[in-house]
Amino acid sequence: MLTDILKILFIRDLNILKSEIESYENKSDIWKTQKGITNSAGNLCLHIIGNLNTYIGAQYGKTGYIRNRPLEFSLKDISRTELLSKIKETIIILVNALNTLSEEVIKLIAERTPSLKTLSVLLERTNKKRRDNLFQKIKIKRPVQLLFIPQLSL
Repeated sequence: MLTDILKILFIRDLNILKSEIESYENKSDIWKTQKGITNSAGNLCLHIIGNLNTYIGAQYGKTGYIRNRPLEFSLKDISRTELLSKIKETIIILVNALNTLSEEVIKLIAERTPSLKTLSVLLERTNKKRRDNLFQKIKIKRPVQLLFIPQLSL
């Protein structure tokens, strides 16, 4: 159950990221920064993709992904099409990686991740009807907190 909720949250938030990248009328603006903002939307997109591919894809999905974090912030002018493609690939990688984990492993991860632990306890204490309702209406103000999932030796 917790695995399904994580998939829903990651898919939801990566689709929001996809929509944000698509919303730029001028493609070159994806790589511009504003006063007081140090990273462009394109670089933040690459950073999110790198983070997820490293800590979930490579760690739990055994994808073999090798991160080059400095490039996430130095690359410029990657096409919007390529960024969107990378987001779609990341969704597939996350779903596949999460599908490989048993509920027991997810619970171990949740024990080390405060936001997941709270969600896990809430789900265990809630009856099926209320869980299903929660499933339909799930809202987390800062789902990015779920990205900081600790590594476990599996």
